[in-house]
Amino acid sequence: MDALDALLNRVSVARLTGPAPTAAQRDLLFRAALRAPDHGQLRPWRFLTLEGAAREKLGELFVEAVRRNTADPRPEALDKARAMPLRAPLLVVAIARLQDHPKVPHGEQVLAAGCAAYGIVQAAYAQGLGAIWRTGELSHDRHVAQGLGLSESERILGFIYLGQAENGFRTPPVLSPEDFVSAWG
Repeated sequence: MDALDALLNRVSVARLTGPAPTAAQRDLLFRAALRAPDHGQLRPWRFLTLEGAAREKLGELFVEAVRRNTADPRPEALDKARAMPLRAPLLVVAIARLQDHPKVPHGEQVLAAGCAAYGIVQAAYAQGLGAIWRTGELSHDRHVAQGLGLSESERILGFIYLGQAENGFRTPPVLSPEDFVSAWG
């Protein structure tokens, strides 16, 4: 796929099915991530992959977090949390690894890690894979971060769900750059 085609036409795909990306496809996903802009070459990112039973384990971790944060969680909320990781055959947890640096503030490092995660989403589309980057309360939950083995200096940027686009790819809306760009001065 042409690079500009991927940049201009990529869309999030919420309905994903198997099979999960192959080993060769995953290699390309992560190679694309590693090309993110990186002031200071800190490589302030890392990724966890979850599939199979690991997705169910993450669902239970989500349930624990909901129970910790809600006085009397409704059974439907617990069921929803448990099922979230099962929406795709492969999940990638995008993580920012924040490092103290005299010239690269944490905010820049988060942006770089976000660009790396976006590289995964773009590379998925370029390979004909469906992907959606999800966040939400659980991506900011410290119990979830600890359960996934993150250190105090690491932050979950989101969960990238990957698989086959169950219903194909929708056509993205046409947006006009003039609505978002103006000259200054």
